[in-house]
Amino acid sequence: MYTLKNKTFAIPIIQGGMGVGVSLSSLAGHVAKCGAIGTISAANTGFVEEDFDGNTVEANLRSLKREIEKAKEIAEGNGLIAVNIMCATSNYDKTCKQAVEAGADIIVSGAGLALSLPEYTKGSETLCAPIVSSGRAARLLLKHYKKHYDMEPDFFVIEGSQAGGHLGFSAEDLEEGKTKSNLEILEEVKKVVGDIPVFVGGGVFDAGDRKEMMDHGAYGVQIGTRFIATEECDAHPRFKQAIVDAKKEDIILIKSPVGMPARAINSPLMKRLAAGESFFAKRCNNCLTACPRGNKVPYCISRALIEAVTGNWEEGLFFTGSNADRIHKIVPVKELIEEIMS
Repeated sequence: MYTLKNKTFAIPIIQGGMGVGVSLSSLAGHVAKCGAIGTISAANTGFVEEDFDGNTVEANLRSLKREIEKAKEIAEGNGLIAVNIMCATSNYDKTCKQAVEAGADIIVSGAGLALSLPEYTKGSETLCAPIVSSGRAARLLLKHYKKHYDMEPDFFVIEGSQAGGHLGFSAEDLEEGKTKSNLEILEEVKKVVGDIPVFVGGGVFDAGDRKEMMDHGAYGVQIGTRFIATEECDAHPRFKQAIVDAKKEDIILIKSPVGMPARAINSPLMKRLAAGESFFAKRCNNCLTACPRGNKVPYCISRALIEAVTGNWEEGLFFTGSNADRIHKIVPVKELIEEIMS
């Protein structure tokens, strides 16, 4: 068994949080049922609610509570349930409080430095897990947490440059291949954090990758994209098939409307955007603090992600990690976890 503070689990794998709607209660619950850490993405969980457009904040908070409860029910007391909450999310404070109140075992937080995360987890049963991409970021968080909250993170998650979705590296470094490897980042983070557990994600694909990371001091690994191609994943079957069908040349780096580089499948929407078209949102849900909004951005990332998770190939934004081309079939969560642990 593995232990994080006062919580135990059997499998040293975190299923990465993927939004909008890709990792909700079904995926997270079944991952936890196998003894690992299942993660719900808090990004616009309420997109299926009838009042989502007119009452976005309340719809998201209501649905997040429901998804956590459903995931724990599916898990049947096994594993742990985490919630991934982006620092760049509007209403970050309310979302963190809801996750804690609903009984999430862990809050994993990235897309920026999770400087205020302890404000919501300290004194609760919910663990605090910031995401970093460098030793420098880990050092800054340690110093800030000690000064302002007199505590340390319960563990760190490293997201390397091969991850899907938004990336914590400059577009120039990604395009020119100047980013450090997962092992290099792990080594520098371990030097900074000492005995605090570290999980490594971003391009971790199989049992060999897991073993390599753990042999070099990682407590476990985080894996996202491979869990999309599972029977229990919350995404529409068309999204899962897009992952299975993706070839290496289909996986591209894009510039998100919020200004960050990201990795996605070169879907019809991406091709039209590359050709200079724009798709302004008819209604803004104010989901990300860094988004300029309105006609200042070529498309609404929230709407594009919702189109993807509901199966609209023509209009969707399909985030993916760098190894999607190595995925060739959709499998049960249990089979995938057994393979990675073999």
